[in-house]
Amino acid sequence: MSKELKTGIVAVVIIVLFIWGYNFLKGENLFSGSRRHFFVEYKNINGLNKASLVTINGLKVGKIDEISFNTTPEKQGVLLVEISLDSDFEFSKNSIARIYSASLMGGQNLAIVPKYDGGLAVSGDYLKGEVESDLFSSVGEKLNPIQSNLQNVLIGADSLLVGINSVLDQKSRTSLNSSIRGLEGTITGIQKTLKSVNNLLVDNKENLTATLTNTKKITDNFSKLSDDLANSNLGTTVKKLETTLGNVNGLLANMKAGNGTLGKLMTDDKMYTNLTNASKEMEELLREMKLNPKRFVHISLFGKKAIPYNKEANSKNISSK
Repeated sequence: MSKELKTGIVAVVIIVLFIWGYNFLKGENLFSGSRRHFFVEYKNINGLNKASLVTINGLKVGKIDEISFNTTPEKQGVLLVEISLDSDFEFSKNSIARIYSASLMGGQNLAIVPKYDGGLAVSGDYLKGEVESDLFSSVGEKLNPIQSNLQNVLIGADSLLVGINSVLDQKSRTSLNSSIRGLEGTITGIQKTLKSVNNLLVDNKENLTATLTNTKKITDNFSKLSDDLANSNLGTTVKKLETTLGNVNGLLANMKAGNGTLGKLMTDDKMYTNLTNASKEMEELLREMKLNPKRFVHISLFGKKAIPYNKEANSKNISSK
């Protein structure tokens, strides 16, 4: 083999190794099979570049081929990212190409979140793009409302202090100091009162305990009484009482209507007059028997007649007595 041939072979090998190394550094594998290309549109890529990795479930499966602006007029300003995949892993057109933060230093990679519903994605398809918020962006988004609220609070506090300074002149400050001293005295008095109450409670602890014990006993007795009432035939007693009251009401109604002896006595004036006259005659009879017993008990051995009853004479005798 001549020196020229050897030199040519070495030069070819060096060129091949150089090309392979260059493409390897770019993330391309010359010995891989056919590659699939996909396109993703973003409004903001957050620092994604051609050196960024393309992964599926954390495994590197491809690289970023090109990042350019979309030339379509209605999509002016939209970034078009072209990716190429070495893996033959299949996923659907509904899969998501998500830009995420690879580290705290801010490096961005692109992860394909595979979906399996719908038709399979083929080379040249467009995938849906998303951008995941990094740590600093999330913290910033959460701190922005807090910062706004804090600024409003500081502005309000500043206005309040300005208002206080304008209102509190020397005289007002003196009055305020006096009020504060009076408030301190009031608080001191309250503390003394609370201390006295505390001492009173300590001194009467036994009495309070006994009182609470008695109260508990009374409560227990009331509870027992309520249980006894609940368990007793209170309903039957109430029904009997209602029946009795009904009978009394009926009796009173009959008396009011003049039925029966008591009713007639209450409503019939003639019967009342007869009873009054009978009572008077009975009283006169008793008095006559007392004054002239011989008229009623007549014992005569010689046939002497009894003195007849004379109402007028009897009335005179009663009047003279």
